[in-house]
Amino acid sequence: MRALLALTLPFAALASCPSGLINSGEPSGSVRTLGGVRTYMSPAPNNASTHAILFLPDIFGIDVPASRLVADSMARAGYLVAMPDILLGDPRTAVPAPGFNQTAWSARHTPQATDGVIEAAVKGLRDMGVKQIGAVGYCFGGRYVVRFLAKGRGVDAGFLAHPSGVEKGEWESVSGAVSVAAAETDSAFPAAKRHEAEDVLKGKAVPYQVTLYSGVEHGFAVRGEVTDKKKRFAKEGAFLQAIRWFDEWVKA
Repeated sequence: MRALLALTLPFAALASCPSGLINSGEPSGSVRTLGGVRTYMSPAPNNASTHAILFLPDIFGIDVPASRLVADSMARAGYLVAMPDILLGDPRTAVPAPGFNQTAWSARHTPQATDGVIEAAVKGLRDMGVKQIGAVGYCFGGRYVVRFLAKGRGVDAGFLAHPSGVEKGEWESVSGAVSVAAAETDSAFPAAKRHEAEDVLKGKAVPYQVTLYSGVEHGFAVRGEVTDKKKRFAKEGAFLQAIRWFDEWVKA
């Protein structure tokens, strides 16, 4: 592993978060428009924009501080990070409102509805001069990392944690390096689904990695409880897994 964050993080930050993952505090990025899409953006410390991470969030959207802190952490590792509002102002809440209809919500957020938002964000990054794009996705967003690793869709490498809804045919279309962080307990990505992904990737000529983290559940890579030693290790481990992957397959 390269000297991951030692050259990009201030000494004080390293002292408080040796992995480079910021677990508390106020997000430091800003909301802008990218390709016509409301987007949370966090620039690299040197304002370099040659290499970018397209951050595809979970069902709670782009305004959640936990997701923004992960995005800021990736920016400090040397990437321009863009987190587009792939839910178009219609995120889920941790406690659904009375009368919430999951079926209707899901019908509003199909691949047909979501792909166009991501395509606009990819184009926006290319228009900024970005040469290489890595996509990172959590839960809902994880499926779209896989979809956009298909040939010609504009993403060069991907990392996804505890994904949901990924279909076998989408794994079969992957044409770029892909890394997966899986939770030991996850009804959205259980062992059978994980093994299905592994079996497909084994037969493809792309670099891949699948890492299983013990003692954690769905959502650990963003919302893991850092006061729990196992969960903190897994959350920080998944972050470092992503950065190492992008350093190898996006920056290199």
